[in-house]
Amino acid sequence: MVELSGRGHANGAGTIINAISTWKGSAFSIDMETKAKVELSSSDNNIIGMIEGYPEEGNTCLIERTVQLVLNHFNLDYGGTVTTNTEIPLASGLKSSSAASNAAIIATLNAINEVMEPIEAIKIGVQAAKDTNISITGAFDDACASMLGGVVITDNYRLELVKRDEVEMDVLVLAPHKKAYSAQTDVARSKLIAPWVDIAYSHALNGNYKTAMTLNGFLYCNALKCDTEPLFKALEAGVQGVTLSGTGPSYVALVEKNNTNKLKKSWTDLGIKGNIIETKLNNKSSINYYR
Repeated sequence: MVELSGRGHANGAGTIINAISTWKGSAFSIDMETKAKVELSSSDNNIIGMIEGYPEEGNTCLIERTVQLVLNHFNLDYGGTVTTNTEIPLASGLKSSSAASNAAIIATLNAINEVMEPIEAIKIGVQAAKDTNISITGAFDDACASMLGGVVITDNYRLELVKRDEVEMDVLVLAPHKKAYSAQTDVARSKLIAPWVDIAYSHALNGNYKTAMTLNGFLYCNALKCDTEPLFKALEAGVQGVTLSGTGPSYVALVEKNNTNKLKKSWTDLGIKGNIIETKLNNKSSINYYR
């Protein structure tokens, strides 16, 4: 009997351009992690998942499918367990699913002592998200930001990384306690705003990330019937880059030191039940963690 174990981690992310409307997206990695542990055995056939801290609420099908796809890729026949723990709120728009899948990929590679090109590893997580109906598009943009770090711009339809950039910025997150699941998004309304999302995407391609995300925020908040007041409060605080992250409910802002406290107060004054999280844009790749 062969027994193997491995560990990995990956980061959450915030939105610049939501890809649901046009299949073209952009996101940035944030300094909030999900960790995974994989234990494999040749005497077992099934992969069983667990999300620590979420015994009833956590959906383990994604991480289970992810581990299975990595094993399939290398023609390996193992069963076992995959366990994740995270500091990223689930179903909040902060890419907890992409982080969990990526962490599981890295932990599995670590366990079986194999390597993959980063984009190929990311594609496995995207396929797992589609197979388990976790994401509409597979969230290739979110997965790239989570795995590679920095700011990424992608074509999700072609599974193509268009651009990656490293940016030093602080990030402020407004994370309401309520949850929103990407698979339940009103896609039809999102498609209606496609021409204007393309304008925002062009700004991202030109490196105008703050402008791009703010345009994205107002467009998607209206399409998805989300509150725009957190966006206005950010603009009043002098913040130029703020958006609804994914399909919400969280909002993310790229902030300068001199307006962080002002925005924290403004968001607190909104009285939204939830957390305000101070973090930063993460530029480090997760894929090298196990090497």
